[in-house]
Amino acid sequence: MSRPQGSARLADATEGLEQARVLDRVIRALSTAVRRTLPPGPVKDALHGVPFGHPAHPPLTDAPIGFWVSAAVLDLMPGGRRASQTLVAAGLASAVPAVLTGIADWSALHREQQRVGLVHAAGMATASTLYSLSLAARCQGRDAAGRAFGFAGLTALFAGSYLGGHLAFRQAAGASHADQVGHLVPLGWHDLCAAEELPDGWPVHRRLGYIGLFVLRTGDDIHVLADRCSHLAGPLHQGRIVTDDNADTCVICPWHGSTFRVQDGSVVHGPATARQPAFETRVTDEGTVQVRPY
Repeated sequence: MSRPQGSARLADATEGLEQARVLDRVIRALSTAVRRTLPPGPVKDALHGVPFGHPAHPPLTDAPIGFWVSAAVLDLMPGGRRASQTLVAAGLASAVPAVLTGIADWSALHREQQRVGLVHAAGMATASTLYSLSLAARCQGRDAAGRAFGFAGLTALFAGSYLGGHLAFRQAAGASHADQVGHLVPLGWHDLCAAEELPDGWPVHRRLGYIGLFVLRTGDDIHVLADRCSHLAGPLHQGRIVTDDNADTCVICPWHGSTFRVQDGSVVHGPATARQPAFETRVTDEGTVQVRPY
């Protein structure tokens, strides 16, 4: 069954934004400004959601959307003037953390995602501006103008939210891009390679069935992670090996700088928020490295 013509045109237009190279000059300038203003560190990690193990931006957007939709409902009912005004103000206040976390996440996306994200941000900025005008009008007693600005803001909000959904569900921004080890690797131990093949202190790529693995030998210890970075599938075996403040060995993804502890795949620094799938290792008497998922 073919898609309805209207939905096909909307999907085609949205996908067309992914190839809108005309936006790239603005994106480069904004990305540079964000990187200079928001260097790697605890603040940036918190904005990404690293302490929570989940991207912070999507759940934070629920608050302004909920407040503003509720205000629109009350605007259609008698006697809701004061409550609507309060909800519009609450929406504007709750939009601030949503904006900050969104900017942090946007700065660490692929270019096609950034193009859609830029238009998404423009839609949400338009909605916030219209709701600011709505609040000002309501405070001045111009309720009709306040409601008009509110419904205009609601339209911009829905348009921006649609593009946010495209980012999340079609382009998988914020989703874990690491291989789903539980579905792809059977239980038990699996032969990987000969231990003597592994250079000391230098990561290499090995395959186990359908998935690629990051393998690092440090002395007698062998650490194995899924190779595709959970942030946006960057190749970890091409990353830089460092030691963190706790003297733990870590790998930095070469694409966007996500840092993982090689011992267990835990996130040390974002933009990744999901733990990297890790494997137990052992070496047989014959010198074969064996692995199994944790």
